[in-house]
Amino acid sequence: MLDDRKLAVLRAIVEGYVSTNEPVGSKGLAERHNLGVSSATVRNDMASLEELGYIAQPHTSAGRVPTDKGYRLFVDRLSSVKPLSSAERRAIESFLAGAVDLDDVVGRTVRLLAQLTRQVAVVQYPSLTRSAVRHIELVMMTPQRLMFVLITDTGRVEQRTIDLTEPVADDVVAHLRALINAQVDGRSLTDVPRLVADLPDRLSEDDRPVAVAVLSALMESLVEKHEERVVLGGTANLAGVDFSRSLREVLEALEEHVVLMRLLGEVSDPTTLTVRIGAENPHEGLHTASVVSAGYGVGDTELAKLGVLGPTRMDYPGTMGAVRAVARYVGQILAGS
Repeated sequence: MLDDRKLAVLRAIVEGYVSTNEPVGSKGLAERHNLGVSSATVRNDMASLEELGYIAQPHTSAGRVPTDKGYRLFVDRLSSVKPLSSAERRAIESFLAGAVDLDDVVGRTVRLLAQLTRQVAVVQYPSLTRSAVRHIELVMMTPQRLMFVLITDTGRVEQRTIDLTEPVADDVVAHLRALINAQVDGRSLTDVPRLVADLPDRLSEDDRPVAVAVLSALMESLVEKHEERVVLGGTANLAGVDFSRSLREVLEALEEHVVLMRLLGEVSDPTTLTVRIGAENPHEGLHTASVVSAGYGVGDTELAKLGVLGPTRMDYPGTMGAVRAVARYVGQILAGS
């Protein structure tokens, strides 16, 4: 365990390096930070921190930079994340509240996170398996073609066109719509297959083919589309000096949505903020990056994750505060949708 003075020195090194992107020396630390000790004492503390693996000396400089281990201790010892200003909070709320549907919410969230943090933003669509049915609509397009629409409580909309082998009457479609909604409205999507299994048996033999076609469309809508589940924004922010030598590996990792899902972590507690630093990331191409993620959801139910990816030299308090605030506002928007 480090004593308070060495922790203060480490904190000053992290903050100085993040701010300037220049290795930090003992003289500069003693002059710019009110540590209350001489530069000689700071040098001794820095030597101890280096020996313990919290900081390292680049070959071309007399200063020191934090290691992944140093960043980890810095993050773990943060007493609080940097709060957003009232103007920033109002801007976030206003920007997200203007969304017209779930796609717009996700798109606005990605842009907002990228702008607030100057990092790459990653947002996962709400999982269908954690959603409930708000309404199912059947629209007659022609006597032999229906539009099937599934609307979830998270604002997600899935639709299918159904081509029938025989014409169907308006009253049959209305009756089928009422039967399905009576069974599934407000119920979890994971329960839907069981709830509608015997529905065709409750119709006349002539109407059963229509019911089978509609239920087939419903079942297809319940299948997760992995390629739609993650949205990226702000990749131009990668063009900084921090990724100059590893940019290709980072970009290749970002192209794999499975990697992104693993980066964000498992859906669990919506109040949990997760920070993965350097080699803590599961993908080797992202060992020069850090990921800050949080869950968002309705009430105590987490629906999905969002977060940002950037260099290990990032403003952790500010980034953590932005991710937490945006996740909270997205949950509020979905709860009121």
